[in-house]
Formats: sequence, C-alpha cells, structure tokens
Amino acid sequence: MVAAQAGHGGAYRRLLEQIGIYVRCFYMSRLPQSMLEDTVQETLIAIHEKRHTYDPSRPVRHWVAAIARYKWIDRIRALRTAPTESLAEDLASDDQAPAIASAAILDRLLDSIKPAQARVIRLVKIDGFSIEEAAKRTGQSPSLVKVNIHRGLARLAALARREDYANE
Repeated sequence: MVAAQAGHGGAYRRLLEQIGIYVRCFYMSRLPQSMLEDTVQETLIAIHEKRHTYDPSRPVRHWVAAIARYKWIDRIRALRTAPTESLAEDLASDDQAPAIASAAILDRLLDSIKPAQARVIRLVKIDGFSIEEAAKRTGQSPSLVKVNIHRGLARLAALARREDYANE
C-alpha cells in the first residue's frame, strides 16, 4: 500500500487484486451470491477513494477489513429497506403439478444412465439441438451421438417400465 500511495502503478494493481480476493472471501459467507460481485466492486472503489487515509504504521489488513465491514453493514441495511414483490396467488396452479412431477422423474431417470448418453439425450431430444451440434458440444462423433441416444433411450425405457417409476 505504501508503494501504491507513492504512485507505483504495478504495486497498486497487485494490491487491488489481493484485496479483491480477500474481500470476496469476506463477503462469501455474509451476503447472498447475487450481491457478492457488486459489493466487492463497491469496496474496491471505496478503498481507491480512501487510499490517502491509510496510515503506513498500521497493518493494511485491519484498514481493509474496516472498510469491508462498513460496506457489508451498508448492504445489510439496504436489504432491510429493499422493496419486495409479492408472488401472485395463481403462480403455482394445480394443473402444473403433473408437469413438475414428470420433469423430476425424467431428471432422476437421466441421472441413472451414463453421463455421455444423458447429455446427448438432453441436447438433442429435450433442448432441440441437431446431431451435429450435439457432437460439437460434447466432443463425440455424430455417429457416437446417435449410438448414445439410441442406447440411452433404450435404457430409459427399461428403467421407466420398472415399478418404482410407474407408481410415482
């Protein structure tokens, strides 16, 4: 920090990188993931703006921790006053229950076959990619994609006929 205060750009850049790692770790267990990066950036800006207040006779970690703590408190206060939206009453209707159950069963079925087969089935049969696109995304040859789809679907059909999936 002393070198940064003296105008050494390389030292300042390295200092901000290290401080960024420190404050990111500090906030990871204290803030929601969605607020993490914005708070890190706000803290780095505050450190930049207040760098002239650092006293070289004291540890820089304590100075950084104090700024990070104040920014964290500001975020917590903002959370309390942030407006919230209420969910619509008709958001989850009863007619969606079968689709939700089917999606959960399909996920469990796909998790029970080979990952390479599940991935190409998801890409081609669910997401709508072509065989060639799935081959590029997975690194498999187009013929291997076709074989994996065929074998995976056969395995899924056998699993679906089992009693435990039929009764759900």
